[in-house]
Order: sequence, then C-alpha cells, then structure tokens
Amino acid sequence: MLRVGYSENLSADLLADFPTGIELIRLPRDLDHDVDIEVWIPDPYPTRNTQIVPHLRGVKLVLSLMAGTEWIPAAVGPHVTICNARGAHNIPTAEWTLSAILTMLKHFPLFLDVQRSGEWKRRFEASAEYAATSGDARAHYPPVMLEELTGKSVLLVGYGSIGKEIERMLSPFNVELTRLARTARMNPTVHGVEELDALLPKAQIVVLILPATAETQWLIDAHQFSLMQQGTLLVNAARGPIVNTDALVDALHSGKIRAALDVTDPEPLPVGHPLWKCPNLLVSPHVGASSPQFAPRALKTAADELRRYMAGEPLLNVVQAAV
Repeated sequence: MLRVGYSENLSADLLADFPTGIELIRLPRDLDHDVDIEVWIPDPYPTRNTQIVPHLRGVKLVLSLMAGTEWIPAAVGPHVTICNARGAHNIPTAEWTLSAILTMLKHFPLFLDVQRSGEWKRRFEASAEYAATSGDARAHYPPVMLEELTGKSVLLVGYGSIGKEIERMLSPFNVELTRLARTARMNPTVHGVEELDALLPKAQIVVLILPATAETQWLIDAHQFSLMQQGTLLVNAARGPIVNTDALVDALHSGKIRAALDVTDPEPLPVGHPLWKCPNLLVSPHVGASSPQFAPRALKTAADELRRYMAGEPLLNVVQAAV
C-alpha cells in the first residue's frame, strides 16, 4: 500500500477525498524516529519541516502545498520528484495584489492614521502626499484625495497562473497591461525578461509575481529603480530576494517610488529593520495566499496529483523531475 506522510498541522478531515489504496501517515513536528513513506506532503511552513526531513526514508514524490518550492530540492535531493500546488493560490494572491494596488492609490494608510487621530481636517494631507509621490504640484480644486486605477499602465512581471489571474482581476479597470516573463511569446503578447529595462519607464504600476531563482535574484535593483517614473508603485507578491532591499529602502526614502510588499528580504523582517520605517510603503507579513479556502484547495491539488501518480499518468505540476 502506498504510504503518504503528511504534517500533523493539517486536519485529517481535509484528506477525506484522497484516493483509496493509500496509508496516511501523520508526521509530528517533533518526529524523532525514522519513517518509511513514498509520498510526502510537507507543512506549508518550511521551518516546521527541518526536524522531520532527516527521518524520512524512501521518499520518491513531494507534493508541496505552496507555489514556491525553493527549500525542497536541497532538503530531499535530486532523486525525488517535486510538484508544487500550481493554481491553488491564484485567487487569494491575485486578490491581495489588487487590494494592495487600490490601498496605495486610495491613500488608505494615511486615512487610517487620520481615523486614529480623530482629526477630520488631516484629510487634506492626502493632497500633499499625492503631490509628493506623483510630482504633480498643480493646485487641484477640489483637492485631490484619491487616485484612480482605471487607465493606469501596469507592467506584470511574471505570467504564470497567478499572473493570469491578476490580469483577469485588473481587466474591469481597463488598465494598459504589459506582460513580461522569462521568455517572449505570442497570443497573448508576452515580452521576454531582457526587455525589462526598456519597459520599466513606461509603467505606473509594476507587479512582481515570478519565482525566486538564481536568475531572478535582485531583478529589481538600484538601476531598475532609476528607470522608473516618479510615483511608480512597486507591488511584490512574489519573493523578497527578487528586489534588492537596500536599493528599495533608498528608492523609498528618495520619494521617487512607493511600494506594497507581501514578501521581504530578509523574511521574517526583523524588529528594527529599516524597511519598517520607510515612507510610502505598505508591508503585509507574507499572507497574500492566506484564506480559509487555502488548505482545501491546495490539498485537492495534491489529491489530484496523487491519483495521477498512482495511475502512472504524467504529473501536472512538476518543478523537479527525479534523476
């Protein structure tokens, strides 16, 4: 019988739809003895697996519940097939991205401060904030309190399943969307990453939703910030190391750009880190994919992949094929 190990933090109820013909092995976080399993469904939090990994024997397939699997190859080695949960995080991550964009354009962080202060007249600070970030110092009347997303130029850096969901959610706003991925392709038009520097000056909003690899580390660095127009909004829903944090801190303090981050480098962001005090910045603690639907959706993806594995069919979400 196929032995499938899963994290004790996952409710057994969520495994009710897994295929028959398997033995489910609950793996406690403090596992202190060797366990033979062929398929491993690790905890979504990488650090909770560190004590478990050395005790696993016979693993041939890892079914991650996350889109990112950066830590798994080093943990299990090259002779194990690794699948991610491609598609399981599309909706919550895309919703976070859209929410973050609107939050910054509508100056909600400032208005939350206004609410906490209890001073209605502070609302006019939004006009000053708009003038500083946009460079538009004209005297608007009535005063500018909010910005519009409709018609903005958006550069979508990364065009996998989550990127496509972000595009779908942006479509009602009639944005001018430009897609960019590792390689160029047509239908729809997707630009190659080598065109990034040429496209950055044209974008008012830059959304990062691509995997962390050696090639994407510091894809956004001081040079890329210098190419952005005044008031560009950088939204990182991908991985922290894609952006050079020191360069980001400098760009934020310069007042040239603003940013919304669900991921940081380092992560977790330490107490006292300069990013916490940066102006024109919204930070959420890597919660973009978090929702009550996360675990059921991700485990359904794993169950479907497991059925294919048991039937000898090609797996759909392979990010590392066993060698």
